[in-house]
Amino acid sequence: MELRQLRYFVAVVEEGGFTRAATRLHLAQPGLSAQVRRLEKELGQPLLDRSGRSVTLTEAGRAVLPHARAALAAADAVRQTVDEYAGLLRGRVTLGVVSGATSHAFDVASLLADFHDAHPAVEIALTEDTSERMQAALLAGELDIALLGPTEETPPPGVSFRMVIDTPLAAAVASGDPLLAPGGTRPAPAPADRTSVHLADLRDRPLICLPRGTGVRAALERACAQAGFRPRVAFEAAAPHVLAQLAARGLGIAVLPAGEDGPAPDGHLRMLQIVRPGIRGRIALAWRSTGPVSPAARALLDRLREALPEVAVEPPGP
Repeated sequence: MELRQLRYFVAVVEEGGFTRAATRLHLAQPGLSAQVRRLEKELGQPLLDRSGRSVTLTEAGRAVLPHARAALAAADAVRQTVDEYAGLLRGRVTLGVVSGATSHAFDVASLLADFHDAHPAVEIALTEDTSERMQAALLAGELDIALLGPTEETPPPGVSFRMVIDTPLAAAVASGDPLLAPGGTRPAPAPADRTSVHLADLRDRPLICLPRGTGVRAALERACAQAGFRPRVAFEAAAPHVLAQLAARGLGIAVLPAGEDGPAPDGHLRMLQIVRPGIRGRIALAWRSTGPVSPAARALLDRLREALPEVAVEPPGP
């Protein structure tokens, strides 16, 4: 029995089939399949059921899987220990980034490139997802680190947050919208002077927002629930600049972090800070606070913490 055979077996299980596992391992599928069959022959039991449209574990495979993972983890720990003594950092780090986070003040691509230059033996896997799913992936050990928009006021047990962005949310309104007319939906300053909008004024308006599972969407829905209504979200998009473009064409009012209005045709887009109550949009650097953490993950986390200063969290406005 060889460690590589156990690694191949685990990869097939995790990827749900030989094709995706071969791609992940950078192997030819026939060679991968042959190695797994050799493992099964040596053990005297089939580990995988190949009779259906997808590959599934047999009863013996389910019993073997946790031991295979433990053996691989032990082998990786041996390598990491030796590498630490030799001053060499290697391994694999998984980083999740919420949709739109790279448009903020920090440059994730440059941070990762600098880290790779310093530690070329470390493989970095970058994924983009909703904050809700990334938080669950952190707890499951599927992600090491994430840049996400917190969907709750406090992190769940087992996850630590370091707030790196905290900004008020604003309504991106197209020129000609009733909110910008003299008086609007309530007595208001002249259009040129108006800088804010009451949350209640958005009650029956079509809104354009980030998808469910993002921090901005969760903050909007919490504030609306406290105000006694559900937001009428007509359009969703993962990229803030797309939200702004839809709003500029008069398809609704986009809810965005202040300062992220993005490009708009002819500049016909006004940002009005949402008040009464004010709502905050936040991005946090998140990581598992319990369970094993690899030296490579610790090194990248330290680099991110150094590059992304912690910001003071402002309470929601009145």
